[in-house]
Amino acid sequence: MEQILLHEARELIAQVGRIMLERNLTDLAGGNISIRVEDKIAMSPSYAGQRKFWQLKPEEVLVLDLQGNLLDGEGKISREAPVHLKLLNSFYPQCQAVIHAHPRNIMVFCAARQVVPPVLENTCKFGEIKLAEYARGGVQNRQLAENVYEALCGQENRMAGQAAAVMVPWHGLFAAGKDLCSVLDAVERIEVNARCIIMGKVLLNDEDMLYRSRHDLARQMEGSGGEGE
Repeated sequence: MEQILLHEARELIAQVGRIMLERNLTDLAGGNISIRVEDKIAMSPSYAGQRKFWQLKPEEVLVLDLQGNLLDGEGKISREAPVHLKLLNSFYPQCQAVIHAHPRNIMVFCAARQVVPPVLENTCKFGEIKLAEYARGGVQNRQLAENVYEALCGQENRMAGQAAAVMVPWHGLFAAGKDLCSVLDAVERIEVNARCIIMGKVLLNDEDMLYRSRHDLARQMEGSGGEGE
C-alpha cells in the first residue's frame, strides 16, 4: 500500500511542478515540492527547474526517509531539503505537504520585506503572510529551516484546514498544509492576493484605499459569519 501511495505522490509532484511553472507560481531558478507518505517523503530533486524545466518524470522524484537519507529516485537532494524535513516532521499530521516557490508578485513583497495582508475574501483564512527571519538558502539551510518553522508555529489549525504560509526575505514563499493540492491552491490564492495589492496601488494611486478595503472586508466577514472558501 505504501508503494502505491508513494508512486501516486511522485506522479502528483511531477504534475504540480509543471502547473506551477505554467501559472507563474515559480520559476526555473528554484522551488521545491514535497509530500509525506507515512514514514517516507517524496521530494522534487535539485535543479528541477534549471535542468529539467519542471518536466519531471515520476521516477525522477526522490524518496527519502524522515532523516533525509535518499532511498530512491534520480538526481541529487535539494539543498533546501532541511526546511521540508523540519516542517513535515514537526507539524505532522496537520502538515503532509510543502511547497517552496517564487511566485512573481509575492517575490515583490519578499524583496521589499513587507507582509502580505489579506484583501480578498478567499485569502482571509490564511491571515497576514508574515516574514520569517532571513537565512541564506543552501549555505545556512538548517538555520533557514529553524526560521521557517518558528514563523509557522501556532498556525497548525490553518495547516489542518488547508495551509499556512510564510515568506523569507529575498528568497520566496514556503507553504505547508494538509495535502499537496490544498497547498498549491493556497499558493495561487496568496499570489493573486499579492497582485491585487500591487495593481491596486498602481491603479488607485492611494495606498490607504487598499487597507480601508481590507478592514471593510473584515467587518463584512464578521457580520456574515463566513471565512471565505
